[in-house]
Amino acid sequence: MLDVHPYEALQRLRPVESFTVTSTDVAEGEPLARPQWSTAAGGVDRSPQLSWSGFPERTRSFAVTCLDPDAPSGSGWWHWAVANIPVSVTSLESGAGSAGGPALPGGVIVLRNEDGTRGFIGAAPPRGTGVHRYHFVVHALDVPSLDLDPDATSAQLGSRCFFHGIARGILTPTATRD
Repeated sequence: MLDVHPYEALQRLRPVESFTVTSTDVAEGEPLARPQWSTAAGGVDRSPQLSWSGFPERTRSFAVTCLDPDAPSGSGWWHWAVANIPVSVTSLESGAGSAGGPALPGGVIVLRNEDGTRGFIGAAPPRGTGVHRYHFVVHALDVPSLDLDPDATSAQLGSRCFFHGIARGILTPTATRD
């Protein structure tokens, strides 16, 4: 396997400040717990608890994304994309992105993941594709909300975060089924 920088997929993004993202459910560089796996792979599609701090004072809102850049698709696999999180919100409960989970803050937009559903879809790396990284990224944005169509793609959200992002925090657990 190639020796790849852990954030290679994000290195082409405009450099911005960084801040801290933590979780009671997942840890940097560690395997995802079973609840964060897809139901198709023996999990329950439960989004992890996330908290963030140290973002710039000029932050006006947040977006949260989860991308597996190691998916055998040539473009990665979007597991979760949420926009327009109020600046007053600095954490999401475990399951906030899951069907029937704790409610997300009012006014947020939840985009479709690669499976076509609105919410978090857990890990299910195909056998034989090695270790996959799951970049949970909290984007600090310079606008109170992004003008996004509810049917926008996660990549479209990524583009808006590129232009409005002033900082980002990244937490990257892993998963493999080899």
